[in-house]
Amino acid sequence: MRRRVPSRRGVGAVVTVAILVAIAAAFLGVTAAGGEEVQRGDLIVSLDGGLSPLTLPRHEQAPVAVELSGRLRTTDGSLPPQVNRFELRLPRRARIDGRGLPVCPAARLEYTTPAEAMTACGSALIGRGTLGADVKLPNQAPFAVDAGVLAFNARVGGRPGVVLHAFAGDPPTTIVVPFAITEGGGRLGTRLTAHLDRALGPWPRITSFDIRLFRRFVRGGRPASYLSASCPIPPRLTAGFFSLAQLSVTLPGGRRIGVGIARGCRARPER
Repeated sequence: MRRRVPSRRGVGAVVTVAILVAIAAAFLGVTAAGGEEVQRGDLIVSLDGGLSPLTLPRHEQAPVAVELSGRLRTTDGSLPPQVNRFELRLPRRARIDGRGLPVCPAARLEYTTPAEAMTACGSALIGRGTLGADVKLPNQAPFAVDAGVLAFNARVGGRPGVVLHAFAGDPPTTIVVPFAITEGGGRLGTRLTAHLDRALGPWPRITSFDIRLFRRFVRGGRPASYLSASCPIPPRLTAGFFSLAQLSVTLPGGRRIGVGIARGCRARPER
């Protein structure tokens, strides 16, 4: 009796599926996947985060929350360089849609406390977080600033956007940072971009950020979500992984450093 030997193509397909499943299991284990970091010269940029919930429909969008955190530090402990341009990239399938939400003009948040910002724009709130910075003023020793962050739905340059209100109590400081949202090609086609040199001036040096974006509301009488996503993995798989986010910072002189993270999702059983 002759034994049937699998073709190389068939073996390759089986191995590919096995590898995908193993990787997915690693990403979807009890312990969350760690962050990533990239070093260029003496500067280290790191990014971490996650998507919740992990179980999503294959073919439809469902409400999600995105949590992201980043760090900028130097190998010798010196002040990190100023960041001129800050860009976060998200998957195109992680849809951002603020239609139906009030819009908060950045000018309305200038020189306000968090309570005053919420009074002015609370109906446009889409997230919260923290921001860390080292500040170096002329003829003074550097000092650290830790600020609470409120994120609001906005229009920036005539486009959909996000405006961040960061407030530190010691010393009392308010920073307002507008992010423009643009859509481009590729898997990470949704971009949130801010020009920090314009928003912050020359003294603060960003060292860390943590942000959670999430908002459910009613649009046209129906439930809606500011962020939504799906898990469009092949039918033969129940779990997969994807590129969740990429952080890119541009330094004085045009030098750019980027770092990305991948995360997993589970396909919700279809009815």
